[in-house]
Amino acid sequence: MNTPTSPPGAERTDGSSVQIGALVPLTRPGWVEAGQHLLAGLELAVREVNDAGGILGRPLELVVRDTAADPQRAAAAVDELARLGVAALAGEYHSVVARAAAARADALGLPFLCSSAVLDALTEQPTEWVARLSPPQSRGWQVYADFLLGAGHSRIAVAAQPSVYWASGTRILRDYLAPRGGTVIELDMSALTLTAVCDELVDNRATALLLLVGHPEPAVPIVKSVRRDQRLAEIMIGAPAGQPEFAEWATLLGDDSAAIPFLRYLPERLGPLGARVETDLRERLGEAPCFVAFEGYDTVAVLADVLRSHGVDRARTAESWPRVAVEGTRGQIQFSRTPGISVWQWASTPVQVVDRDPAEPDRFRILHAG
Repeated sequence: MNTPTSPPGAERTDGSSVQIGALVPLTRPGWVEAGQHLLAGLELAVREVNDAGGILGRPLELVVRDTAADPQRAAAAVDELARLGVAALAGEYHSVVARAAAARADALGLPFLCSSAVLDALTEQPTEWVARLSPPQSRGWQVYADFLLGAGHSRIAVAAQPSVYWASGTRILRDYLAPRGGTVIELDMSALTLTAVCDELVDNRATALLLLVGHPEPAVPIVKSVRRDQRLAEIMIGAPAGQPEFAEWATLLGDDSAAIPFLRYLPERLGPLGARVETDLRERLGEAPCFVAFEGYDTVAVLADVLRSHGVDRARTAESWPRVAVEGTRGQIQFSRTPGISVWQWASTPVQVVDRDPAEPDRFRILHAG
């Protein structure tokens, strides 16, 4: 493995802080609510690390950069954070942004623990520098495909925008569903009006429509249009990427926000640590934390354990990924090599398909787990 030397001062013991660079989408077109929850989890864990004595007697500090869902902005932030001497990188929600950050981190020899992005090919080539907590897209979306089949859906339309992430999701669904009798019908949202989308759903006899599009635009208008079309009263709308997770979804759509299944990465029941963190996150956020907040907390918990055990040298941090064994909010976290995945991967991340309960849209129902 390429092991560039750590920056001057990386092993200081003079009481100066140990810094972790945090990449978070905090402004549009990023999914801002996801960024806020991710940051809340990161910050809560940092506070707890410092309350427990920090990293070898030094305080832990987050150096936060807003990626705004922009890959170029994220890559520039990685360059800046590397120059500032951070011990490691954490965070990011958007897959295409995390991919740009991972490429720069790999090139610079900067350890990066990706919190929430799922794109399988997070780097072009296998790397020792990057590890990930969220499950790869192929695993999560295959769980979602199993849910669709179990619910009796074999003619599935995807309303998709141009993106590496959405294209990857469509390919995963098609490759998994086709041998099992399923058909995926692609609707190009760069070319179709909302009325045309409804007409295509009717003409293709689709029983499910999946939203592979941005939030809130155009996801919210698509839902409203389909819900208003009496020809489509029986169609199921789904959102595997998780748009309905966030409170803004319910605010914008009201009753139409419910019964739209999506993926989230939580166990059926939280253990004692997860339950305590949930309470603290709820107080910090002023609302129920989504799974992304737990991902943020777990990211810092892992990095703090590594930094305490192996010091703040970047190369030693990267070399420690396969030896991680940390109790996180959602289970025991360990990293391994997964076939087809280029980074160190937590292989047992819990995966659920859930939706908002039509009788009580603020409550989530677990529909399937994998």
